[in-house]
Amino acid sequence: MACFSNSFLTFGLLSLLASAAHGKLSANFYSTTCPDLQTIVRSAMAKAVAKEPRMAASILRLFFHDCFVNGCDGSILLDDAPTFKSEKNAAPNANSARGFEVIDAIKAKVEAACKATVSCADILALATRDGVNFLGGPSWTVQLGRRDSLKANQKGANANLPGPGSDLSTLISMFAAKGLSASDMTVLSGAHTIGQAQCRFFRNRVHGGDTNIDAKFAVLRKKTCPSSGGIKNLAPLDAQTPIKFDNAYYQDLIAQRGLFHSDQELFNGGSQDSLVKKYSTNGAKFAADFAKAMAKLGNLSPLTGKKGEVRLNCRKAN
Repeated sequence: MACFSNSFLTFGLLSLLASAAHGKLSANFYSTTCPDLQTIVRSAMAKAVAKEPRMAASILRLFFHDCFVNGCDGSILLDDAPTFKSEKNAAPNANSARGFEVIDAIKAKVEAACKATVSCADILALATRDGVNFLGGPSWTVQLGRRDSLKANQKGANANLPGPGSDLSTLISMFAAKGLSASDMTVLSGAHTIGQAQCRFFRNRVHGGDTNIDAKFAVLRKKTCPSSGGIKNLAPLDAQTPIKFDNAYYQDLIAQRGLFHSDQELFNGGSQDSLVKKYSTNGAKFAADFAKAMAKLGNLSPLTGKKGEVRLNCRKAN
């Protein structure tokens, strides 16, 4: 029996190594090399979200902004270096992307347990899932085995990330360029059921830039987002339940209370209206579809096998 057990373990390890060499993600990628990984990440995220619920949304945003630029490779975590400019300073991220210290702290705990084994990209993927789940959202199986990029792509971040002023056709085409459908786009936009946004991202909408906005909602948002100044003043993306992951975002859209122009574009007489209506009344369907779409998002062009590296510090290449 002991001999069979040892053979089985050896076979499992060889299979894992073969999977890594051929560039395949696997839910059990670290089962042998870092068996406590998911417990470490989940415990750290539990503390971070308990301290500041908004952090779940911030980490989720980091993951999305990472995956949309060269794939889910941890490039958004890199600081400026002599050979490249950080994605942190790209227009969609500058002075708004946050949560880097949380990822640093988790990385330090993971390194203490499993030296030079787990990528920053995988840590970010797990932290995202756990943050959503802690605010009442769904869980999903995170495929692992990503490796970290050696450089950032600031130009790519400026070009590939949808902006808060994007119209529906632009949103659909930008997601399609990443292999994501219009339905994927609509359900992933539901991430805006948590988190906050700076005044500069929605000022034009609430000050007369859009006609498809509830008048009382516009008045409310103007109180903390004046026509000039206050660019960093915050407002919840979902005014109903800003720290609960639910389907209230879609109810807001039907009431013309989407904070961003790009949000309201999902329910403005276009192709996504019926799906928005469905999610507004069926929270379970939204949660299930969101989990599937997040798993799909996490598989965007990961570096695997011998590509990239496992960074020891998420902020810089080894």
